[in-house]
Amino acid sequence: MVTQLYAHYQQFRGRLALFSGVAPLLLRLILAPVLIQAGWNKFRHFADTVAWFGNSDWGLGLPLPWLLASLAIAAELIGGVMLLLGLLTRLVTIPLLVTMLVAIFAVHLPYGWPAIADSSSWLADGTILLNERVMDSSDKIAAARSLLQQHGNYDWLTSSGKLVILNNGIEFAAIYFAMLLSLLFSGGGRYVSVDHWLKCSISQRTSGALQ
Repeated sequence: MVTQLYAHYQQFRGRLALFSGVAPLLLRLILAPVLIQAGWNKFRHFADTVAWFGNSDWGLGLPLPWLLASLAIAAELIGGVMLLLGLLTRLVTIPLLVTMLVAIFAVHLPYGWPAIADSSSWLADGTILLNERVMDSSDKIAAARSLLQQHGNYDWLTSSGKLVILNNGIEFAAIYFAMLLSLLFSGGGRYVSVDHWLKCSISQRTSGALQ
């Protein structure tokens, strides 16, 4: 009985292997537009980006801000396009992983985990992943809602979504880091990436040359 179940399980695994490229494809399709948009925004406002990289009072306070801003833009724009194609996937994830680490530790870490402040979250139990402004967010949202209901067109203002307070924690950057790390180990994916077909082409040429 156990042997038969294990044999069926192995067959199931074999069928799944045919679709092993789907997961990395989905990761690439989610990450690529986010990265391309981030890089394009930095490029469009290049002077502001350089100032933010270099200013130690309200920015990152990094050395050589022009160079580092250019590298970040290249990593996100070019890297995003290469991820979309599945071209040199493992290689291109490395500078993007570095970019995410810089974002986590230099920008988002002081604000804890949540990207959106929500004091009703299950994390709101005194954990170090939250901060005081997250815990106070419900009172501020309630005050803003009251003011808008009295003095503004509240239904129109909230027709595109409810009011929230941006906390700017590490949540999104950490998720993107985990997705990129997964692609570092998996590659672009079987059948659905340029990497796969390049590998097949090189293998055929190599085997043909050896015959």
